Amino acid sequence: MKQQETVMLSDSERKIMELLWREGETSARQVAEAMERANGWNVNATYTLIKRCIRKGAIERREPGFLCRPLVSWDSIRQAETEKLLDRVFNGSVDLLFSALVGSGRLSKPELERLRQRLEELESEEN
Repeated sequence: MKQQETVMLSDSERKIMELLWREGETSARQVAEAMERANGWNVNATYTLIKRCIRKGAIERREPGFLCRPLVSWDSIRQAETEKLLDRVFNGSVDLLFSALVGSGRLSKPELERLRQRLEELESEEN
């Protein structure tokens, strides 16, 4: 998968991408059938979303058979969404984000321990 400029996806576009990340190259028809089963979307709605993803550079269309292949990774989308959230909700402050996460009470002890370990790894990489 090539890495390129940041691609922002709507929730519906991300559902299409999730299928492609999971299945790999897939025909638009198969994507439409899967989206109909999973979400009740009609074929036209799915094709419109696929075409939007193509315009955004997230999907490559290949012939024959209108094959769809993801051009961006889940990691790149997750990173872009995280940065967007950080800027929009926390004014770019990582401290505020972590305070909100820890203060929410939603992190389990194992999750907190993994965060501590990750911070220690990052700290040792800097030294």
